Amino acid sequence: MKISLIQMNSQPDRDHNLRQALRLMQDAVDRDSPDLIVLPEHFDWSGGTAQQKQVAADTVPGGRTYDVLQDFAASHRIWLHAGSVLERIAGSTRIHNTSLVFDRDGIEVGRYRKIHLFDIVAPDGKAYRESETVEPGNELVVYEINGLRIGCAICYDLRFSRLFDRLATAGVDVIILPAAFTLQTGKDHWEVLCRARAIEFQVYFVACGQWGPYPAAGGEVRQTYGNSLVCDPWGQVIGRASDTVGFFTSYLDIDRVRAVRNLIPMDAHRVEFGDINVLAVGP
Repeated sequence: MKISLIQMNSQPDRDHNLRQALRLMQDAVDRDSPDLIVLPEHFDWSGGTAQQKQVAADTVPGGRTYDVLQDFAASHRIWLHAGSVLERIAGSTRIHNTSLVFDRDGIEVGRYRKIHLFDIVAPDGKAYRESETVEPGNELVVYEINGLRIGCAICYDLRFSRLFDRLATAGVDVIILPAAFTLQTGKDHWEVLCRARAIEFQVYFVACGQWGPYPAAGGEVRQTYGNSLVCDPWGQVIGRASDTVGFFTSYLDIDRVRAVRNLIPMDAHRVEFGDINVLAVGP
């Protein structure tokens, strides 16, 4: 399967972001004819204040972003893993951070709502409080294309291996993780975590990120890391985006997944553990 990753620099401006996404997706189709296109987290709206995000949240289905994605998938006969959108929740002041998956007919076949929310203070002192605006999801999502089973995750989920263990139990061959990783955390943790997930679960790991500056609340400018990449099941990086807006295309081969799993048959070696025996230490 041929897969194109779209690396964007989204802003708090839906018109601008949709034009950028459509241009890059069209370029990928014209040049590489992929089976599947992946967009980054927050591709339709990035940054701004909590109130702006609530106002910008779109209806799913039926909103403008949804209709644009559905039309592109159907008109180009292509699968589309739409990174994440701001999904309005009826009767709530909070929203979902949601991946949407469309098949070649433009039919929605998957909807994953981000589970782990990014509430931290970064090393530079910037506070990220995703839970102030986002309601977490609680369901995992797996879909299939061309014989490859694909599991969904978003950004901060990357740090929580139990989520990927559950996806592995569901028999996934590929994990797709749209993201908007911060520059500070990304330069130290992004690649090592992506490669680790590929190795420990023997899957292709597809990580599609935002790149560059965007305005946050109070006029503050924040930076995303980019470095969108694809790791094979051996943990090798087989594709990476340049340090700018753009796209690249990689091939995913089910035979490569089988070969790695045959070489190191981890699934056959997995054991269930009993209770933890916590021993007393010290006086």
